[in-house]
Amino acid sequence: MSAGGGSKAILAALAANLSIAALKFLAFLLTASSSMLAESIHSVADSGNQALLLLGGRRASRQASPQHPFGYGRERYIYAFIVSIVLFSVGGLFALFEAYEKSLDPHGIDAQWAWVPVAVLVGSIALEGFSFRTAIKESNRTRGSRSWVAFIRSAKAPELPVVLLEDFAALIGLVLALFGVGLTIATGNGLWDAAGTALIGLLLVGVAAVLAIETKSLLLGESATAADVRNIEAALVGGGVHRIIHLKTMHLGPEELLVAAKVAVDHDASGADIAGTIDAAERRVREAVPIAKVMYLEPDIYSAARAAADAVSGPDAPNAR
Repeated sequence: MSAGGGSKAILAALAANLSIAALKFLAFLLTASSSMLAESIHSVADSGNQALLLLGGRRASRQASPQHPFGYGRERYIYAFIVSIVLFSVGGLFALFEAYEKSLDPHGIDAQWAWVPVAVLVGSIALEGFSFRTAIKESNRTRGSRSWVAFIRSAKAPELPVVLLEDFAALIGLVLALFGVGLTIATGNGLWDAAGTALIGLLLVGVAAVLAIETKSLLLGESATAADVRNIEAALVGGGVHRIIHLKTMHLGPEELLVAAKVAVDHDASGADIAGTIDAAERRVREAVPIAKVMYLEPDIYSAARAAADAVSGPDAPNAR
């Protein structure tokens, strides 16, 4: 993982969640509140998730090997996908099960300890808010003018979107827990606690589904961003390259891009001239898009008829130029 904002946001979230998990579990032991237990498990799951993201970043930094010639960059996507599974099962499904159990025995909260969960939840909101603020601050460094939804959907590095969604879900979950616990204390009816727990479970299942969908797309192999594609196209043409016949890009990792293109060169150019033209084109692309680290350029003679045939029947049809 790059040493940028992703690591800083993960470490801030990990520190906050470990502290919050301990406080919530203490509150559960004193009050037997199902909302507090669900929130405790949620924070434990989040802490484990942040550890998984750090582990994924470390493993992804390994050098390429003969068995994995394109490196291990996608390992970050795999660990992000595992995070979504953990959030769904350990966080969401556990909370829903706990809500069901509490609904069967909807006991209230001992008045002696009624202040404990409220104090813990308010303190947790403050700690989680600090973590969320850090994630927002670090995300803004790369988000640019994109909306938050667009940023989460288009980000190639999974860590910041994962932490953002986890922190957002955690803050909403804390508010829901405060709602359930507060009404249980006020009415003495434990069904409110069960309702708050159920809402937390549904929230976590929903966030896990969003994470799974987005990381699945990254695992399958996403193309470069539209801006990077435009820069690559502009850099390729010139210096003996007359046009792009077709172009393919794919992220091998958040900071590593594969570029494969067939380009039109002079029909009477010598082999040495063509080699020099391709080398110069590669240098221009890497200057324009530094993450274009793996590049395969195929020189060819442009033929409108052949390009049309490729566009109809060839595997390069979607990106034919």
